[in-house]
Amino acid sequence: MNILIVEDFKELAVELSDYLTKNGYLCKTVSSCKLALEEVAVNDFDAMLLDLGLPDGSGFEVLKSVRLSKSKMAVIVITARGELDDKINGLELGADDYLTKPFAVTELGARLFAVIRRIHGFTINELYIHGFKIQLQDYKVSFNENAILLTKKEFDVFQYLVLNKNRVITRLQLTEHVWGDILELNSDSNFIDVHVRNLRKKLDKFSKLDWFETVRNVGYRITD
Repeated sequence: MNILIVEDFKELAVELSDYLTKNGYLCKTVSSCKLALEEVAVNDFDAMLLDLGLPDGSGFEVLKSVRLSKSKMAVIVITARGELDDKINGLELGADDYLTKPFAVTELGARLFAVIRRIHGFTINELYIHGFKIQLQDYKVSFNENAILLTKKEFDVFQYLVLNKNRVITRLQLTEHVWGDILELNSDSNFIDVHVRNLRKKLDKFSKLDWFETVRNVGYRITD
């Protein structure tokens, strides 16, 4: 999952990024409203951790812009402001949750996972597809209780395709959600196809993959 952290206090931004990265998230950190809006304009994030007190304006303005764009990105407001009016304002503008500083990063991690689960429409920590079980929080995949050793990127690709089953997912979407900032990647690279090919080889040892489709010149689709 691809997370945008909008926080101008460097130490906290680093702490959040390190914690979430260790827990399997892909993080991008910015420190202003301007940079946040630039990022959401070109990248498709699953969630945003948004500070309100930014050096060039209020995080509320970023939240308004995100919601006006009809983005389904989850937004958790993180701020030193604890006033009731601020909380109500944030939730009315479309924030999915609200945390007042100081808070434990473990609490943030739990809230973030809960919000992303809700937005993606699943309420359990496991996904099932054609006999395969995906354990979301443990980053494990198995088939009939036989563990399948996937790399982190292979797991992320498989998880994202299953979460979006019956939809064609483009290579660009995979790039944004699994590898992060599209501006930092070589668009001519075939690294996505290489990871998908390796993933298929590992899954194919356990089941025929006629449900794992390549859509020529576009991307991939998993059907149920």
